[in-house]
Amino acid sequence: MPLPVPDPGLALRILKGDEPAEELLGWASELRDEGRGRTITYSRKVFIPITTLCRDTCTYCTFVKPPGAGGEYLTPQDVLAIATAGDELDCTEALLTLGDMPEAKWPQARDFLDTQQADSTIDYVVQMSELIRAETRLFPHANPGIMDEDEIARLRPSNVSMGLMLENISDRLTEPGMPHHNCPDKVPSVRVDTIRAAGRQNVPFTSGILVGIGETPKEVVDSLFALADLQTENGHIQEFIIQNFRAKANTRMRFSPEPDTPYFVRVVALARWILGPEANLQVPPNLTDDFSVYLDAGINDWGGVSPLTIDWVNPEAPWPHLDELERVTVSHGFELRPRLPVYPEYVTEEWIDAGLLSSVVTRSDANGYAAIPRRTPAQ
Repeated sequence: MPLPVPDPGLALRILKGDEPAEELLGWASELRDEGRGRTITYSRKVFIPITTLCRDTCTYCTFVKPPGAGGEYLTPQDVLAIATAGDELDCTEALLTLGDMPEAKWPQARDFLDTQQADSTIDYVVQMSELIRAETRLFPHANPGIMDEDEIARLRPSNVSMGLMLENISDRLTEPGMPHHNCPDKVPSVRVDTIRAAGRQNVPFTSGILVGIGETPKEVVDSLFALADLQTENGHIQEFIIQNFRAKANTRMRFSPEPDTPYFVRVVALARWILGPEANLQVPPNLTDDFSVYLDAGINDWGGVSPLTIDWVNPEAPWPHLDELERVTVSHGFELRPRLPVYPEYVTEEWIDAGLLSSVVTRSDANGYAAIPRRTPAQ
């Protein structure tokens, strides 16, 4: 029988445990097989933390640090050293991650940018993206926080894709006592504006939600439907990340409960049902001990996995070794394949800057996946 049309009321009842989840998991697997087949992808990457300075103070974050306590920018020499090392290991993605607009808060940020003749941190990201493209085979994927349309347009010639997590659509999480209080760049409408601007610029984009930071089940469901609506507008969200909160030492949320796995599995399966069979759905494999459970919840991607660099956002959680990732994936009846930071269906002149497209095609196989020597998953 045909699957039911995604319905917020039913989704909420399932998430709250008022309806059994077994049927939902069946729907999720069926939809994934229909739209994405039995191939699970990952992106072979290096993580380049352009700066750990930020003007926001999210209560769960250990990536951001103040000046004098680890808050700094990587120099061009640092950036190139990491990218070159990744290139030698056949990585294809340079993930550029950083805090939001640190120069608005920290004089030290403004001082560094002046030494680089950069008007803003985004300008510096443009410079570093161009440096990576000029000196290596890697493709930058910028995840620089809030951007306006002009900034996205300036990054597009050197970035095959970009990203910004929605995290959650609820303004309640910005209220006093909540994790995004006094974080101007975490206001949902501001983040939605960036996601929409990327769509207008035809940028293959990554977004998603963060589960377990104090949101209600209804706010989870609302956020998934908000992402579905954004994808309907422009079709540019190439990847949806469903990420589980992990409590970290030395944060205000260090004693906050993490979402339990059965609940989070329901969230992932709901995401597949709501976002549809064609969606590329990712769960990071380093944030759950038995990450194989997500294969039965409808995912088709493990995200960026590095043979070289740590996960700077979750440094306490190492990525699985690539041969372990392959073993787990294959043992559940799937094929593991490396992809570029841009998904195969977006490798077209509509979505990729003309100056990048030929390089992307050269590093792609006949199906649009990454053309990497077969030896790499075992490295």
